[in-house]
Amino acid sequence: MSALNHSQSTVMKPPLTLLIAAPRGFCAGVDRAIQIVEQALQKFGAPVYVRHEIVHNRYVVESLKAKGAIFVKELDDIPETTQPVIFSAHGVAKAVPDAAQSRNMFVLDATCPLVSKVHMEATRHYEQGRDIVLVGHRGHPEVIGTMGQLPAGAVQLIETADDARAFEPRGTQGLAYVTQTTLSVDDTAEIVAILKQRFPDISGPVKEDICYATTNRQHAVKAIAGRVEAVLVVGSPKSSNSLRLVEVAERSGCPVSLLIERASEIPWDRLKGISSAGLTAGASAPEVIVDEVIEAFRERFDVTLEVVTTAEERVVFNLPREFRQRAAT
Repeated sequence: MSALNHSQSTVMKPPLTLLIAAPRGFCAGVDRAIQIVEQALQKFGAPVYVRHEIVHNRYVVESLKAKGAIFVKELDDIPETTQPVIFSAHGVAKAVPDAAQSRNMFVLDATCPLVSKVHMEATRHYEQGRDIVLVGHRGHPEVIGTMGQLPAGAVQLIETADDARAFEPRGTQGLAYVTQTTLSVDDTAEIVAILKQRFPDISGPVKEDICYATTNRQHAVKAIAGRVEAVLVVGSPKSSNSLRLVEVAERSGCPVSLLIERASEIPWDRLKGISSAGLTAGASAPEVIVDEVIEAFRERFDVTLEVVTTAEERVVFNLPREFRQRAAT
């Protein structure tokens, strides 16, 4: 009788088509940053110190803490040590490595190479005497790091299209723009178009600053959002690229677009009566949580999975040269 009841309960699960976006989850920069922490722990033992969250994901941070990583807000929170000190994937202002050098710290820089590219662009424009505009979100660690490459006031921040319309350059020596790597592709295109219309001679990056992973994940969400009744984005509320995925799903016509960190946060009351859903993950969210969410859906629905692939990613970033040299010895 219990077997019959089990069979009936299985049959009674409502059907659900779950579209899984691809690409999703870890990008090359995040993967590299996590590897740096894990390999530092393996080579040099615990503790290793990490300034700020290595990436914006609580699961990742807690996992690394359990292995012996100590996360600090500032270098002043680190005692005198010969153990590795790691900078997060978001990048840091120039004052931070300068301070670390003054204390003879063994630094491993986990800054994403695509963020470092933006730093170099901003520095080059500054050295050529241009006014610099940074398109980005105030207070985000990446924006703080990019603006901190140059003297205070050298970079002006533009967050919205209205900001772009109101912006006035400070000088007459030329104008250049750079952007945060994790922005909305569509929003940024609008802002840049306004700047180019107002200032036809403005200089920009040879290749756009929004990273390949941000772009690919947004395109993947667009491909599924119009086909489903709800989209779930696995990611942190601190994660810019994850928040942009929620916005992209909404703008692409999905009635319900939700950001969750774990399966336990799924608001099932908002998913009553649905027969289709989409699932993706921000660039700092591990695949294990995607699997966790899929299993949570399987507990409540008769799930049919469909992976929707819009791009293939084969990008890999090398570990820092300093790390390889130190590890080799």
